[in-house]
Amino acid sequence: MAKVTRKAPAARRVAAANGRRQVARRAQARTGSFLGSVLAVLPFTQEQLERAFLAIVLALAATLAWFVASMAGVPALARHQLGVVAANAGLEVRRVRVTGVERMNELKVYERALAQRDQPMPFVDLQGVRQDLLGLSWVKDARVSRQLPDTLVIDIVERVPHAVLKKPDRLVLIDDQGVELEPVSKANAKGMLIVEGPGAAMQIPALGQLLDSAPALRPQVAGAEWIGNRRWNLTFKTGQIIALPQGDDPAAGALVAFARLDGQNRLIGGKVARFDMRVPDRVIMRVPGRAEEQLQAKEAN
Repeated sequence: MAKVTRKAPAARRVAAANGRRQVARRAQARTGSFLGSVLAVLPFTQEQLERAFLAIVLALAATLAWFVASMAGVPALARHQLGVVAANAGLEVRRVRVTGVERMNELKVYERALAQRDQPMPFVDLQGVRQDLLGLSWVKDARVSRQLPDTLVIDIVERVPHAVLKKPDRLVLIDDQGVELEPVSKANAKGMLIVEGPGAAMQIPALGQLLDSAPALRPQVAGAEWIGNRRWNLTFKTGQIIALPQGDDPAAGALVAFARLDGQNRLIGGKVARFDMRVPDRVIMRVPGRAEEQLQAKEAN
């Protein structure tokens, strides 16, 4: 049998291979030195970094698993099963308890709350029910909670009627912010502050501040008319009218001055039908029939 003799590698090839191994060892050393420098600067140990990396990998894996499960409908199935378990345990809406209702129609609250009837308690959208209730004109705020095992509790904070807004075709109750509550009859509006004029509802907070500037006069004011979207005419219960100037501060100053004059001279309830205080430091008084009397006196002379 013939023997095959292999030739020894050429010296040039051996040298090239050795050179490549040396370059690789030097690169590895430099890389290790660089990573070591970075790790020395960072406030983390290598073990902590490895744990963080492992946590990131696990989180990505969990996210991927949840996405695959969602595509397969597993969450919906789990939700349905949870609802079945809750219903079997008696944890579903069977009763609704409403508190805080005094003036509004309580049935409107129940109409919105009973939409949750027979819903499993864990699935009741409390915030959604609250937002639905806030859509009612009388509801200023609402708190919705679960009372296990089967009761939905609703606590209503009502708006308080403050005045009556006079519209061309009807009277409407409003609160102290000008929010319309519900239509009201003339008989039921008796004794309440009557507000009128285009845009008057938006001026209700400012009107309240104006009347607060002269608290002695406030109980005697029966009506307020917003004139030209710029100023107020106030009507007292005696039927007398006071015309106030434009602007919050001038109007408040004029009303305070009138209160002082009324305290000294009892103007309210007297013969003057209209007090015009639009001119600073002046009060123009109009007495019914006075012009006719003056004219007759002049003709007689």
